[in-house]
Amino acid sequence: MIEASTLPGLGGAADCSNENDSSCSDLSNKSLRIAENAKKKRQAEAPLLSALKYFSQVKTGTPRNGNDELNGYLEQVEREALAQGLSPEAVSIMLEFAMSLRMTSVISARVLRFLIPASVVPQEAVVRGFSWLCMQKLSQPTQVLFLRWVLSMFDMIDSKDNLRAIYGFIFSFVIDETMCPFICHLLYLLTLKEHVKPFRVRKLLDIQGRMGKQPFLMQLLALYKVFCPEMVTLTMPSKMRAGFKNHNSTWKAALAALQKRNISKETHSMELTLGVRQHPHRRKRKFHHLEVPALTPMMESSRSNSRKGVCLQQLSSFAELLDNLNSIELPAQMGSLLSSALALHYLDCVQDESAFLRLNFWLGHALHEEFLFGPVDGSSESMAEAAHFLSMLVSTQHFLQEGFSSTEGFLYKFLTMWDGFLHRPQILELLSDIPLVPSSYIKDVLFEPLMQLYFTSSVFFKCSVIECLTSMLRKWLTWHSVCAQEEGLDISLNNRSTMSLSLSGFLDSVLKLVQFVGRLTSVGLQLERGHTLLLHHALGFYETVSDMFLKYSLPLFVMLPPGVFFPALLATDPVSIDRLGYIMFRYRQNLTSAKEQQKKQRELSLHINRSVYKEFNTYLVAMVAHLWNSKSFSPRTGIEVSEALLERTKVADYSKSFDLIHHPAFLNYAIDFHQQCWPERTDVDLNSIKAGKYWDWYVEFLFTQGFDGLRDFIKVNINQASARQSSGQPLSQPAQPSQPTAVASSSS
Repeated sequence: MIEASTLPGLGGAADCSNENDSSCSDLSNKSLRIAENAKKKRQAEAPLLSALKYFSQVKTGTPRNGNDELNGYLEQVEREALAQGLSPEAVSIMLEFAMSLRMTSVISARVLRFLIPASVVPQEAVVRGFSWLCMQKLSQPTQVLFLRWVLSMFDMIDSKDNLRAIYGFIFSFVIDETMCPFICHLLYLLTLKEHVKPFRVRKLLDIQGRMGKQPFLMQLLALYKVFCPEMVTLTMPSKMRAGFKNHNSTWKAALAALQKRNISKETHSMELTLGVRQHPHRRKRKFHHLEVPALTPMMESSRSNSRKGVCLQQLSSFAELLDNLNSIELPAQMGSLLSSALALHYLDCVQDESAFLRLNFWLGHALHEEFLFGPVDGSSESMAEAAHFLSMLVSTQHFLQEGFSSTEGFLYKFLTMWDGFLHRPQILELLSDIPLVPSSYIKDVLFEPLMQLYFTSSVFFKCSVIECLTSMLRKWLTWHSVCAQEEGLDISLNNRSTMSLSLSGFLDSVLKLVQFVGRLTSVGLQLERGHTLLLHHALGFYETVSDMFLKYSLPLFVMLPPGVFFPALLATDPVSIDRLGYIMFRYRQNLTSAKEQQKKQRELSLHINRSVYKEFNTYLVAMVAHLWNSKSFSPRTGIEVSEALLERTKVADYSKSFDLIHHPAFLNYAIDFHQQCWPERTDVDLNSIKAGKYWDWYVEFLFTQGFDGLRDFIKVNINQASARQSSGQPLSQPAQPSQPTAVASSSS
């Protein structure tokens, strides 16, 4: 009988229990697969080394036709590049072979198309590639293909120092009309402040005069203007479409497939190490647009000894950041800044224009590819990944207290196709961060898309939209209050924007926004039958509008529409009436202050339209008549109903239905007060509260319930000296109903 221990490889299996036989067998099979893969890898490396040796030594003029050795080596390197990617040394050898044109342009183009790096691209190889351009041996399509390859692999180049050293040499190719778009894109990525020279600006302007205002030229000139505004006197449009196209279509799929295979290998290795079995069909995003890259330096660690700057990932505290603030080296991929708090602190402190431009370019590409041009993927993993990315973008903009221009451009396009449900919280948060939109096209890019969604969605979406627009208005007003004291008023939430508006332009945009929200809230309250939640969001917006002059130094007065005022006045909850009282109180304070300032300074720029006073007086008379004087639905109260219709309601004394005692919002308080004053009574006579001192006590009782807005309104607008007639009934009129706050200003 043969013992199990005498058979090779079965000793461990003999020790396993019956229930663990399958797991032990799996581990043994995995070990065999690892050894087999290592053997195959060693066998595959030998032909690749032979192929690389051949391409490094092949002589110029070697025939291509009938050259089986050449074709064999080309296929070998191509298979390796597409399967595993090429090492930095292999990339250098193959790029030198392609650019030196030792064989035909067809071979060079084929090599450039499969030149996929496994890790990084040595910058020396790229510099040598540019040196071959001046030999004028390559055909123009091959030159363009080389530039496209450099742009596609730009983030994988280990360093940019030597490329920036030959900035002038690269700039010399801008005169070629075919290569100009690609050269401008590369210069845009390489430009530092020291590269901006007057002769280069003049050259670009000359090319623009010959080719017209091409987007790629405008983008490069805009970057030059950011660094040296005194050199570029050209006026930039407030909105420019994307100037650079994506040139990585040739290598994008190959890079994505290579990355997917590498991730699968890492996952498989982790399974072998930890013994964790994961689902074999786990979904991976096709192009990983929303994957925030890791914070890695521009140079490899092997070059750390010669690096002059300090990498952000080497810093661990804010104190270290301050100590090295002037020697910080930006990462290879700007998207990695979103995941680092220290990187955001650096952006906020240094205000590096090139860093913001690079980050905007990365963000714009990611947002457009994923949400506008990418395939629709409704899986839970995809939705969670997109929501996480947008939330990170929201927190970044809140940290920097400004929005990115790329986010703004994306939102304008996304709103036209948004269904109102996809990532609603994040989209509305981003929307509230957009900078001031000129009144000339605010309707097209913002109002029209929102209006279509607003009127076809639920009340909760309506509330979210009003809250978003309220936050947007507050940010616009806050920025204005900061810039109001400066002589040159540059009104924009993004201080890197090229848009500059005068005060009148700012007033027009704010007025358009307030009027738009007035239409939304008025119609929305009608559609939703005065929904309490929507009413509170509308009143929150007009709390900001009522205080624009005193709180934000903006000489603009816009009254809330009747569609919001009267639903609030007749609301069944006391909080709405209290907030309405506060809004009317702030309107009066602002109008009075503006009138006094107008008299003192005699400024014609501060003009208050007479219609504002008239509308305020109408609202004031209506509130006093309903709440104080018990004259509901009487003439001049804004709500005039025929007596025949009122009698059909069968309400005995309808004129008192909405005073502070009988109003549905305060009825519970009146009954509670009545019980405290006359606990022995079995019947409730609310009219007894109006007699003598009980009225004053009742009003004070309401004030103690937390109705501060109502208290401010009554104390400012009600003439207490004439608050009661001799009969003991409270009666008061607004001080001079024709001008309760200030005398209407004469037209300038």
